[in-house]
Amino acid sequence: MDVIATARQLGKAIQQDERYLRLMVAQQMNDSDEELQSLIGKFNLKRIDLNGEINKSEKDQEKITAINGEVKELYAQIMANKNMSAYNDAKNEVDGLVDFVMQILRGSLDGEDPDQIEQKSGGCSGSCSSCSGCH
Repeated sequence: MDVIATARQLGKAIQQDERYLRLMVAQQMNDSDEELQSLIGKFNLKRIDLNGEINKSEKDQEKITAINGEVKELYAQIMANKNMSAYNDAKNEVDGLVDFVMQILRGSLDGEDPDQIEQKSGGCSGSCSSCSGCH
């Protein structure tokens, strides 16, 4: 069995999965939402302004606080957008799918029977980069 060919087949299967398809539709909805795109553009410009103020040798704390408030308000508006909310929900589902696939791969590499690996809810994903610390 060619492992790379099998991985390619897995990639194709993921692209046919309903969770992935929902994510692609949600991404297209975000891309075509002019209001959302405008908010994202304003948010990015405000973040640039904020970084510029923070990096000045003589900081104006009032200005930094004001710009930071604007950044937070724009972020809240972006996250409240129905298309962004749908995108985040779909993204979380795909992330869960990918986490489980990775869990199976990691378990298999540790000698576990891939057919016996069950999806973990919460806890250690095996990826220290996404971890808040061992408990």
